[in-house]
Amino acid sequence: MTKTIDLQLNAKSIADIKKGYPLILKEAALNPEVLKEEGSIIRLVDRNWRFVAKGYYGEQNKGIGWVLSRDENEQIDFDFFEGKIRKALERRESYFNDPITTAFRVFNGEGDGIGGLTIDYFDGFFMISWYSEGIYKLKHHVYGVLEKIVDYKGIYEKKRFDTKGQYIEQDDFVRGEQGDFPIIVKENGMNFAIDLNDGAMTGIFLDQRDVRQSIRENYSEGKNVLNTFSYTGAFSVAALHGGAQKTTNIDLASRSEAKTIEQLSVNGFDYEQQEIRVMDVFDYFRYAKRHELKFDLVILDPPSFARSKKYTFSTARNYPELLMDAIAVTEKNGIIVASTNNASFGMKRFKTFIEKAFNDADSIYKILEESSLPRDFRTSRDFPEFNYLKVVILQKTK
Repeated sequence: MTKTIDLQLNAKSIADIKKGYPLILKEAALNPEVLKEEGSIIRLVDRNWRFVAKGYYGEQNKGIGWVLSRDENEQIDFDFFEGKIRKALERRESYFNDPITTAFRVFNGEGDGIGGLTIDYFDGFFMISWYSEGIYKLKHHVYGVLEKIVDYKGIYEKKRFDTKGQYIEQDDFVRGEQGDFPIIVKENGMNFAIDLNDGAMTGIFLDQRDVRQSIRENYSEGKNVLNTFSYTGAFSVAALHGGAQKTTNIDLASRSEAKTIEQLSVNGFDYEQQEIRVMDVFDYFRYAKRHELKFDLVILDPPSFARSKKYTFSTARNYPELLMDAIAVTEKNGIIVASTNNASFGMKRFKTFIEKAFNDADSIYKILEESSLPRDFRTSRDFPEFNYLKVVILQKTK
């Protein structure tokens, strides 16, 4: 039976939790010495030991756990997990019935009531991601619920947490059938090759679905496209479906070339007609400026933090510089898709990065549209910090 302990929190944290804030912050604990074993169920109490909420202990970024219930009598057991997962599946019922989209998120952490846990669906296969040792120790409830209430081909898991100073992103086949990967999933009718046995990534970032659709429908026809930090070329696939003339794909990872060729091929595009370069994006920008290359559509979706032999990049610190490089190679009236998944700042600050970049480049722009996480990535409107994705599509007018 999971051990329950009383954790006292400071007044500010108590007030926030009463308003629905789901994360238990490290600095909020008044008696952190009671936290011995991740996965323990915590009774959150005030200075006078009065009950506030229940949660679990699990180290994740700036948090030490997540609030699960504000009902003192509710048990954190199999029935609790079943209720949350059933509700999440009901919310995604329309996705399960959509024949042109067969990959989406079915459980999105704190947005669906259990922080630190996500579950993605890939045409019959479920992939569970665990973001702390604490939630991983409660995995028997999750697997028990899935066994009871869903039909599946196979289940995989990914551990995305530190253990003994080492970050784990291993793949584990859990049960069912092992897929013959890659499998082909659909997104708004486009094809994407998915491999659940290939490290931390799968071949596509599901949270960018709406952005890919917008690129395809609104910004691609006849365009010369530069896709930076291109990963497996998913944005380029969308652009080509939208009638793009040509795509140039730039990524430092050596396997990006083969993965991009694969994604283009499963959509029937001739990869030899596209440019795919394994090189540092900043080096490519210098190359493009030197050769006076210009693009009609430039896509910027960098990782929050990256390091190469020459550069260390952080979106929180270096995004304006990156955007200036993009402005320099964008045609007048061209489009830039500026995106970041860094949760440490919000849309307001992100727009200041954009403003600074254009001011420093002596250029002018207008915002065409903004977007964040798609509907299946459920978050609370009251706490926008958990809606980490920020995308601004803008036009360079000078």
